[in-house]
Amino acid sequence: MSKASRQPGYSGRSLSLELLWDEILSRQPDTIRSAFSTLDPGDQQAVLAHLKRMASEDGWQAEQRTSATVAMQVLEDQSRQE
Repeated sequence: MSKASRQPGYSGRSLSLELLWDEILSRQPDTIRSAFSTLDPGDQQAVLAHLKRMASEDGWQAEQRTSATVAMQVLEDQSRQE
């Protein structure tokens, strides 16, 4: 499924792994929240742990670190609002 064919608000579980990460690292709050919401709680925790590693560990490019930080902020803000 290409990004172009994906409907906003899509909540199906058929996102490819590559598309899922493209969306989580997109720096677009609505896209991040939508992609994250397709995951079960265990997968959500795994994604959050990976984002924390990306944002804090050596070996990631500056753009990747920034994208991970933005995603964590968006998801933390959402969590506070719930």
